[in-house]
Amino acid sequence: MADKLIFEVLVEVDNQAVSFLKSSFGEVVMIPFTGTVRGELFSGKVLPGGVDTQTVNQNGVRHMSARYILDVTDKDGESCRVYIENNGWFETQSMPFKTIPTFMTDSKKLAPYLHSNNFRGEGHFEAGGLVIKMFEIML
Repeated sequence: MADKLIFEVLVEVDNQAVSFLKSSFGEVVMIPFTGTVRGELFSGKVLPGGVDTQTVNQNGVRHMSARYILDVTDKDGESCRVYIENNGWFETQSMPFKTIPTFMTDSKKLAPYLHSNNFRGEGHFEAGGLVIKMFEIML
């Protein structure tokens, strides 16, 4: 059974605000972003303050941790917010890259579903931009 696409985040990076650090121990890049979200559960926007922090250790393993809050309207027209922490580890980053998201929301209706931790993510480059696709894992 194929996993079910539940929403997509169309990422908008602020290239002027990207921060880098490189040392003999490894490297870090912090990528601030906003964007829009669309899907069957809700639609809306990524609030300012979202950041994708990527570290590369001495062995060349990259850890990506993106943290951001969505301001959305659910399919019934109710406003809510959804916090996402999306993590991935890569030795070589291929496309689509795979991630493990966790969610927190103030929506009483969506909380039982989103707090179940039964999800996976994929990063795709489409039409010149990054799109993060979130899937429910169908067991």
